[in-house]
Parts: sequence; structure tokens; C-alpha cells
Amino acid sequence: MGVFSFETEISTVIPPGRVFTAFVLDSDSLIAKVLPNLIQSVEIIEGDGGPGTVKKMTFGAGDKISYMKKRIEAIDKENMIYNYSVIEGDLLTDKFEKIIYETKLVASSDGGSIFKSMGHYYTLGDARVDEDEIKAGNEKGLGIFKAIEAYLLANPHEYN
Repeated sequence: MGVFSFETEISTVIPPGRVFTAFVLDSDSLIAKVLPNLIQSVEIIEGDGGPGTVKKMTFGAGDKISYMKKRIEAIDKENMIYNYSVIEGDLLTDKFEKIIYETKLVASSDGGSIFKSMGHYYTLGDARVDEDEIKAGNEKGLGIFKAIEAYLLANPHEYN
């Protein structure tokens, strides 16, 4: 097994607390509102929404990924940290045992925030990681982030 890590940083003019509430704490319902064709459903398989919770996300028709199960590893509202593992689903393909995402929001000097994400891809055996596939997945994540950012900018009184 090998581990491939990929780091992403996204800047926004929106303060970190507002982004954390929308993008992390209320993401399941907000993504369905902002991008209704992306996610068909989100169901809690076990847990209460905190660490240890397992969620199954079913994606819309036509997406390359039909579903994934993720386990919440950490939610730290005070430090705006959210970590989760993808433990099952099409995202893992036949190459990955699991994928762990570590995310953190920090304040930027202009009053906005910086969303920092580190993905750790644990390969099966000596499977090779296609960096273009990883980048394409990250571009999709960036698109989701930008859609939520646009929603927050258009609705300044929500998630305060």
C-alpha cells in the first residue's frame, strides 16, 4: 500500500465561521439546494452527526460516481476543522483502500477565509495513482465550493 497526498487551498471573501457553517455543518442540505442535480440523497447509516457518523451520499443520474460512504473523523467547530474518510463507493475504484480528507478554515487578512484541504489516498497493493483523476475530482470539489460561495454572496443574511 502506498499513500499519495494532494493539497488544495481556496480563498474567499466570506468569513470562516460563515463558510464553515454552510460548507461543513449544513452542506448536505445546502448542496441539494444549490446544486439539486448533484446529490440525490444523503442518509445517516450510523451515528448522530458527530465523529464516527457514517453517511451514504447518492449522486444524481449521469455522474461517474453513483454513491459514496464517508465516516466523519473529526468536527471541531471552534478551530473550524472537519476531517472525514471515504470508506466505500465508486470514488475508491479498484485503486484505493480509503481516502482521508483533512480540512481547515482559517481567517485571511482581508476578513475572508482560506479553505485548506489535504487529501490522503491510500492505494491497494501497488496500484498507481492517476494525478489527472485526482485533479479532476478536486476541480469538482472546487466547483461545489464556488457554488456555495456564490449562494452565500447572493444571500448575505444566511448562515451568520
